[in-house]
Amino acid sequence: MREPSVPMPLLQADGFEDALLGLARKKGAADSLAYDYDKCVAILVERGMSDEEAIEWMEFNVVDAYVGPTTPVFIQPYFEEQDQCD
Repeated sequence: MREPSVPMPLLQADGFEDALLGLARKKGAADSLAYDYDKCVAILVERGMSDEEAIEWMEFNVVDAYVGPTTPVFIQPYFEEQDQCD
C-alpha cells in the first residue's frame, strides 16, 4: 500500500468524527479527509436540527467552506440511474 503524501496537516471536520470514511487522494491535489455527507446530516439531526436545517447547515457552513488545500471532502452515494432522464 502506498503511503499518503501529506505536505501539510489534514484538516478535520469538527464534530463529524463518526462520519469519517478515510483519506481522499487525487493526482495533482493534496490529500484530504473524506466524510459521509448523509451521516454528517444525521449527526446534525441528532443534535436537534430538522432534516432541512441540517442540509442547509451542511451546504452553507461545511461543504461551501474552503479552508485550504486539505479542506475535507464530503461524499454522497452515486447511482448511475440518477443521471438518466425520464
